[in-house]
Amino acid sequence: MRNLDDAELRRLARVKQAAPPPIPSLGPELITFFKQNIQKRQTKFAPIAECWEQLIPETLIDHTALESFHRGQLTVLVDSSSHLYDLKQLLLAGLEKQIVAGCRAAGLRKVTLKLGRWYDSRGEGTQDRKLRF
Repeated sequence: MRNLDDAELRRLARVKQAAPPPIPSLGPELITFFKQNIQKRQTKFAPIAECWEQLIPETLIDHTALESFHRGQLTVLVDSSSHLYDLKQLLLAGLEKQIVAGCRAAGLRKVTLKLGRWYDSRGEGTQDRKLRF
């Protein structure tokens, strides 16, 4: 009797057990994501970022981040209102014309500043800043 019960349980387990669904490979998805999002963004931002880094004073460069570039308009995040004011004054004094002239090949026509943080603000110094996603 015991052998029949064991055989019946094994048969039921085999029949009722569903095979796990196949897991698709993650590699092709990551390559597609990289090509559509990261590589495309990098080719747009690289020349602008180089120009930005050369023309913006070092005292302000750590307080800015290039957020987006759309239809010739570069949007820049600035982490505090005092740095936003300083940078806005520099841009109005002629720095924006220099940046636009330096990045004309990339299609830059206008620089827009926006108050915001791209990092977790719990850190005290600039070295302690952790990127926020």
